Amino acid sequence: MSELASPALSAWQSFYVIVGSSGAALIGIQFVVITLIAAMRLRPTSESLSAFATPTVVHFGGALLVSAVMSVPWRSHFPASVALAICGLGGLAYSGIVVYRAHRQTFYQPVWEDWLWYAILPCSVYTALGLAGIFLGRITQLAEFVIGAAALGLLFIGIHNAWDSVTHIVVELDGSGKRSEPSEP
Repeated sequence: MSELASPALSAWQSFYVIVGSSGAALIGIQFVVITLIAAMRLRPTSESLSAFATPTVVHFGGALLVSAVMSVPWRSHFPASVALAICGLGGLAYSGIVVYRAHRQTFYQPVWEDWLWYAILPCSVYTALGLAGIFLGRITQLAEFVIGAAALGLLFIGIHNAWDSVTHIVVELDGSGKRSEPSEP
């Protein structure tokens, strides 16, 4: 058997199995949540879902994809480098679309924390991923850690955003699917 690009990558296999499996499982749970939301009378608009729910699935998918790319037994760093740079660039472009959608939708008025978790952090993670992909062959050990942090970052962003969406729906909408009115003190 010929030598792989980096024997050190084999040390990361368990990490990527955990992150990739978690991302895949959480995608499934997000589908269940969206199915439950669909049963409500007053549902979020498609613009709101594409600004807040779809990015969560994309980030989980990104963690899964990065884990898959890093688990392939590449013969050199170049193909992994290209794949990761494309993932980073694609994720950054998609994050720009999310910002546009969040501005355009009218179902929910985003606050500072929303901009942090739905725009700033994803843009930062995808930028770091793209740069780490580019430098994977030159600064291998540092790039491996940045790529691992990016995969984990996407997973945590997705977890936060999924929880944020669910709690918003529980707090803001009553059992009939109508917006809850604050009770008088």
